[in-house]
Amino acid sequence: MKKIALIAFLLAVCVAAGRAQESRQDISLSGMGLIEPFIGSPTDVYVHSTPSYGALASYRFMLTPSSALEANYGMTYQNKITYHTNPLVEAILTRNQEVSAAYVRTFNFRKFNPFVEAGAAGFIFQPIRNSGTKNIDANRQTEIGGIYGAGIAYEISPSFDIRAEYRGMVTKVPTFGIATFTTNKWYNIYNPVVGVAYHF
Repeated sequence: MKKIALIAFLLAVCVAAGRAQESRQDISLSGMGLIEPFIGSPTDVYVHSTPSYGALASYRFMLTPSSALEANYGMTYQNKITYHTNPLVEAILTRNQEVSAAYVRTFNFRKFNPFVEAGAAGFIFQPIRNSGTKNIDANRQTEIGGIYGAGIAYEISPSFDIRAEYRGMVTKVPTFGIATFTTNKWYNIYNPVVGVAYHF
């Protein structure tokens, strides 16, 4: 009887130790770039933007060893969106924010872990009211869209990995509440990301 109790106790300790070592969650902090493409439209409004740079914070919860749910919050410092509305050219300095949730599928190859992801997102385009914004009537705009991406994580220790990813953001081209800026077009924003993740 004592041997059975001892074996049961050892099994319980081993299971507990195994669960303690299993990382089911991670958080990451990344630097990112935001590159919005040139947009030409049938409404004779043309839009181009300067690149912007910022940070992305992410949280992943592993459903299985190869699939996870991810939540993201990102913000860029500043970029200039310029609208050509014949004959006017108007620029708006903008701060971009992203709140998104995605499904992530990972493929494990030793220390290299490629992954793909896709999900839904909300994007906030916030005008910065200074001398670089020519139209003071520009208002903050929130748009719904999606994200998709692919990348690779390299494990540098059991607790940390380095991630590099290309993401795409799909959303309507903002108008900032100004009717003459309407393009009836969608952005496919390029979003390269590099960062570090901590597993716990």
